[in-house]
Amino acid sequence: MKRIVLAVVALLMATMAMSAEKRTLKGRVVCDGVGVAEVIVTDGEHFTQTDAKGRYTLPSASDNGLVYITIPSGYEVESRESVPQFWHPVTPDVSRYDFTLKRKSQDDTHHGFVVIADPQIWHKKEFPALREGMADIRQTVEQYDIPFHGICCGDVISYDHTFYPTYNEVAATSELDFFSTPGNHDMTLYSRSHETSTRLWEATFGPTYYSFNVGKAHYVVLNDNFYIGRDYFYIGYLDERQFAWLEKDLSYVEPGSTVFVILHIPTTCEPDDRKQFKYGNIANVMTNALQLHRMLAPYKGHILSGHTHTTYNQIINDNLYEHVIPALSGAWWQGTLCTDGTPRGYGVFEVKGDEVSWYYKSTACFPDHQMSLYSGADYDQFQGTVVANIWAVDEHWRVEAQLDGGKWQPMERFSAYDPAAQQMYADREKLDHPYVYPSVSDHFFKVAVPTDVKQVTVKATDPFGRTYTQTINLD
Repeated sequence: MKRIVLAVVALLMATMAMSAEKRTLKGRVVCDGVGVAEVIVTDGEHFTQTDAKGRYTLPSASDNGLVYITIPSGYEVESRESVPQFWHPVTPDVSRYDFTLKRKSQDDTHHGFVVIADPQIWHKKEFPALREGMADIRQTVEQYDIPFHGICCGDVISYDHTFYPTYNEVAATSELDFFSTPGNHDMTLYSRSHETSTRLWEATFGPTYYSFNVGKAHYVVLNDNFYIGRDYFYIGYLDERQFAWLEKDLSYVEPGSTVFVILHIPTTCEPDDRKQFKYGNIANVMTNALQLHRMLAPYKGHILSGHTHTTYNQIINDNLYEHVIPALSGAWWQGTLCTDGTPRGYGVFEVKGDEVSWYYKSTACFPDHQMSLYSGADYDQFQGTVVANIWAVDEHWRVEAQLDGGKWQPMERFSAYDPAAQQMYADREKLDHPYVYPSVSDHFFKVAVPTDVKQVTVKATDPFGRTYTQTINLD
């Protein structure tokens, strides 16, 4: 019996090998007509580097439909409507694929990037609001004198993939190139398997997993949406093909380097989901995330994700941090707030060599808008307290309150519903989507307030020494 099983396995492996015909891809990577050395070239499985004259030869297989490069630091590529063109589709009758780089006008060792998540356009009537969001991004970036790029953590659209060209045209008004990963809504669903679910994405945005370098930082984009071949259902899962590719990709990165990993479904939203697997959570977080966390252990890692439309900032360990970015669309463009009370907006990151800092920018607000205050006199659930919703907070923030000009005292963190979000999404008959409803979050802080107190000031200090204050009058 054992011999029969081994023979069957050998036959299956031989059949698979025959179905993927071997081939060799070649070409050149140039800048101003001169070859660029040591540029990484991949087909999503195999890797090579260009020689001193920018030439490469890449063993490949017929089931790898794209060939692409890791854009090296100091360079950029042509962009079409905000989409960097760093790849070529591979066709059976062509074996040569050349790439052209452009040298950046500024040193990118000090650079910045904007992170958006879940634009999730459902109807064409939402494009004006998206355009306003992109204008806000452009105005933010104009305050800096360093190179910037954009990152999108997926769910570009809600279901209609014909919106991709219009989305890209609007995104281009930000004047940024966006490196994007697909979300679960960017997959072609109601088909029979995961393997065919990203073809429309690839035709517009290129590979679903890839990397690029800016300054001293390495950026990796992954696709952790796994369609299970039934209706619209999916799970958060990173397949072995990407893990194997990532191992090879990271082999070119020095240990201790800063690495950003971009994906859609978070690897973690709270400590409990790192401790125990729960079947009920398989579409909310990456089920095999611990393997990715271990792979990133040699580096200074930051994971950038979306999917939840709410805020989660998780310090996984001393060298790994996950930023779950709230939705640019807020609650699916139904109001200005996410369901946890976070205003719709985006993350702004600044990278100086290996140093990384960040803040959350609410659309149509000044950068110092980092909290909302509520009085227990107005909301029964907060009775006897003043409460601050500080959406970008993590364990390293210091949050204090001052009552009537007295001494500063620490505030207590707890979980709650945001009253403004509750009010905004109370009447579902006025909403386009019945699934929009307020959600509990853990970025609330409270302080007990005696009845004779007239004024409370809240001061929140982030890990980079920036202080935000807001005052509420209780008269």
